[in-house]
Amino acid sequence: MISVKCPHCKVGLKVDEKKIPEGIESFKCPKCKHEIPLSSLENKRDTHRTDTTTVVFRPSRAEGGKLTVLSYGNTREQIFHLREGHYIVGRKASASNADIRIETDDQMMSRNHARIDVRQDTHGGLIHCLSDNQSKNRTIHNGAFLDEGEEVVLQDNDEIKLGNTLLRFNTKTP
Repeated sequence: MISVKCPHCKVGLKVDEKKIPEGIESFKCPKCKHEIPLSSLENKRDTHRTDTTTVVFRPSRAEGGKLTVLSYGNTREQIFHLREGHYIVGRKASASNADIRIETDDQMMSRNHARIDVRQDTHGGLIHCLSDNQSKNRTIHNGAFLDEGEEVVLQDNDEIKLGNTLLRFNTKTP
């Protein structure tokens, strides 16, 4: 986490530099909505801005995985990229608190069906851990139901079944 002070409204912010998308050059202050410029330590550029302060950060090298919803019936293929953090995966609905909202008519999938935690391992890479989120119809990982409280580490090409909807996890390739 880095501390940032908005150069416009002077509000103090905490920014997780590991969650800053690659190539981003600025972000909006949540209070005043003005742009706060960013500059990577490894990708220094001459910015000719003299009216604002530039936040300097070191980008994360860790690559996240991706979750692909396989096309089935009225469910179209959907791809979700995973970065470090916690994700609730479920059916898209107005009452859903899911971070990854799958557009489907599959009523067997809960609105908040499963959880994926993406965190750094001891070598600076990312591991992706799957668990059931107390869903009514449980989560299936590579053909086996996950027990309550069970957490599995996802590997490349793992299959996840939420209700009748099949998802595939893949690690990003450089």
